[in-house]
Amino acid sequence: MNHSRFLIAVIFLGTIACQTPGERGLKDEFQPDFYIGAAVNARQVDGSMASADSLLDLHFNSLTSENGLKWSNVHPQEDEFDFEFGDNYVKKGEEMDAFIVGHTLVWHQQVPDWVFRDQEGSFLSKEALQDRMENHIDTVVRRYKGRIDGWDVVNEAFEDDGTWRKTHWYMLMGEEYIAQAFTKAQKVDPDAELYYNDYNVWKPEKRRAILKMAQNLRSQGIRIDGIGMQGHYRLDFPSLDQIETAIEEIHQAGFQVMITELDVDVLPRPSDFDGADLEISYADSPEWNPYADSIPAEVHDKLVDRYASLFGLFKKHSDKISRVTFWGLHDGSTWLNNWPVRGRRNYPLLFDREMRLKWNTALFIKKNR
Repeated sequence: MNHSRFLIAVIFLGTIACQTPGERGLKDEFQPDFYIGAAVNARQVDGSMASADSLLDLHFNSLTSENGLKWSNVHPQEDEFDFEFGDNYVKKGEEMDAFIVGHTLVWHQQVPDWVFRDQEGSFLSKEALQDRMENHIDTVVRRYKGRIDGWDVVNEAFEDDGTWRKTHWYMLMGEEYIAQAFTKAQKVDPDAELYYNDYNVWKPEKRRAILKMAQNLRSQGIRIDGIGMQGHYRLDFPSLDQIETAIEEIHQAGFQVMITELDVDVLPRPSDFDGADLEISYADSPEWNPYADSIPAEVHDKLVDRYASLFGLFKKHSDKISRVTFWGLHDGSTWLNNWPVRGRRNYPLLFDREMRLKWNTALFIKKNR
């Protein structure tokens, strides 16, 4: 381990163990560099999970809505909106004086089928679907205008090979649905930052397609402020060099870089795939749930080293990165307990299921001297 990476490891692992009043948290250590964020669920923002408050208040200065502002939850029926989560979420973020991110306005998953069809069940025309999309964006963004600081406007529009994902949005509206979504969001809240968000941005073909799309938007006078690089990583993959190249190329193209949805999967997978495609799903099996009771010490140490390496890289490029957001608050609430194998037990975050910091700092420092 080189000296700069070692210092990051000491800062990262040493300070976040402090959870007493007046102590510095993770957000304080990285305050000069970038926001430290967490994706939160309903119980973590409505006061029903009291222990969540202390973790959020001490360690995080940015929040992202995990599922509560996705279309199926906030707009389940054509004439029905449910803002209970959104109102609690924004209130919590304001109490924390946090940078608040709305996730996500347009995505091909967690969106009701009625969005794309008329009352007879036939697919809508391009114009009708655009009206429906713009009404959704107008209603949701307008409700939190001036309170949500940035929006993931469009999520996961490309396949890993750089081709357009053949979603209902794309098949019914064409690739211009992205321009229309960004245009509407900008019109409703011109002061909010607007992002495109995707996984496997470290893959060159996908990254080229994303940057081509984003630069095309700007050439049309449509504002897009940043690219969210979903950090759904594994213990040894992708490489730091691959992640670094993506950070540099996005910055060179003139966009903010955000590390979004950060976690580290410590479990084996049934097939050789990467990323975060929720359509991939396998039944629960002991073969793919090897740590049902606890994480082995050697895997634990690999997880520590991986996070130290990642934050060393993020620190190196703090002039390019505006935010690093973990996808979940603790291991008990991570989506990786159910993906890609349903019902298994994963350990990808900073805090364990009891919301305790899981790492022994002294052991890590001794290991890496």
